[in-house]
Amino acid sequence: MNELSHFDEKGASRMVDVSGKAVSDRRAKAEGFVLMQVETLRTVQQKEISKGDVLEVARLAGIMATKRTDELIPLCHSLGLDSARVEFSFPDDNRLRIEAEIRSSGRTGVEMEALAAVSIAALTIYDMCKAIDRAMEIQDIRLLEKEGGRSGHYLRQPAEGES
Repeated sequence: MNELSHFDEKGASRMVDVSGKAVSDRRAKAEGFVLMQVETLRTVQQKEISKGDVLEVARLAGIMATKRTDELIPLCHSLGLDSARVEFSFPDDNRLRIEAEIRSSGRTGVEMEALAAVSIAALTIYDMCKAIDRAMEIQDIRLLEKEGGRSGHYLRQPAEGES
């Protein structure tokens, strides 16, 4: 059985001690999707939402979330980030894809920062569009890839039927 590193031998919560780890380049990519009505997505793409450019506000929210992840997730370390990128694409006529890539040189990974960026960007999109589409769904937020550190490279393998 894998030991959960955020608990000591007595079951008490703890922040993992990374002081003995070597500093290395770290990178993580995550993705998530927002399912919405076709007309809602078209409105987002055409920048016709009265609150402003939905994607640019969501991009900034995602980047800001990376810098505050340690305040949102109780046992995350505070990290100095080297870069944060949030991108959008449209795989279907009713689905928006969010991808975040985070880089840092440090003793611990940036997976949580990438996942936070995607999550907060998705929530921002929902917030900005809810007046016209309350049925939106945030879906499939997941880690795609991570590099650096002791555990090495992780690349998510697509599930059967995924592209």
